Amino acid sequence: MIILGSPLYLILLLIIPGIILFKKLFKFSSSGPFRISSRSIVSDSMTKKGILKKKFISFNQYLVLILIIISLSRPQVVESLQEKNIDIIDIVLVIDISSSMLATDFKPNRLEVVKKTAKQFINQRDGDRLGILVFAGESFIQCPLTIDKDVLLSLMDEVSVAQQSYDGTAIGMAIANATNRLRNSESKSKVMILLSDGSNNAGELDPNTAADLAKQFGIKIYTIGAGTNDDVSFIPGRGYIRNEIDEESLKAIAEQTGGQYFRATNSDALEKIYSKINELERTEVEIKIYTQYKELFGWIIIPALFFSLGGNILERFYFRKRL
Repeated sequence: MIILGSPLYLILLLIIPGIILFKKLFKFSSSGPFRISSRSIVSDSMTKKGILKKKFISFNQYLVLILIIISLSRPQVVESLQEKNIDIIDIVLVIDISSSMLATDFKPNRLEVVKKTAKQFINQRDGDRLGILVFAGESFIQCPLTIDKDVLLSLMDEVSVAQQSYDGTAIGMAIANATNRLRNSESKSKVMILLSDGSNNAGELDPNTAADLAKQFGIKIYTIGAGTNDDVSFIPGRGYIRNEIDEESLKAIAEQTGGQYFRATNSDALEKIYSKINELERTEVEIKIYTQYKELFGWIIIPALFFSLGGNILERFYFRKRL
């Protein structure tokens, strides 16, 4: 964009029509007149050349004056530069894969709904690093922290219920393992989203102790209790099981680390919870705008000097004007 630094100087352009009017009113001419006995002595060709010479000199003088006035108004090219500082958030999705996640109170089952919703969450995170950790009686890293969404989505598809030998719900150990993945992160924001449908019944570390460890490393934990409010849920091949979500522990973990606890009683509620967390943990973008001004003065005043010098040379040597 081009602007003028001193636009008031353009008022001087009004001088030009004033000069033209003055010359017409007073028949002002810089040429030296002389009398001749008859106009027939001067040919039409000579007359036309004289008129063209006069018009050329006048045009050149006005052009130089216009260029000088425009240069005084300081035309400038304005360029805006933006510098973005993006605070990346590191997020680990901690997902319960115990056998109870096969319950059909979420259609087709809890785990498939969780996977689908988590994938939607991953797609909404631009620029952040995400990881996936799954747990039952033991915890396993499904995907280390990465910004590669394709890898995350592919590995999320591969998540399945743990084998019977690893069954159980070791929430404390899952938090400790996820903390180990996040503790060396240089990100200002470190987040864990823990989803479980049961209570801690395995592992050597209790959830509150693990949450305190996460807090020491500045990790915020959002907890989600997944399952209906019914006393029992049906699992194909196993029949009905008791719903044993330990809401008190999940609430304490979230409160202890500065996060929030959510309860998902159906698939729609779970989607809204992940959307809510997505809004709460937005990447902060700091934008600094720098404005650069490039002066165009030289691009105008140099041609003005060129036309002025060229006009004088033509007048003195080509048109043979006497001083």
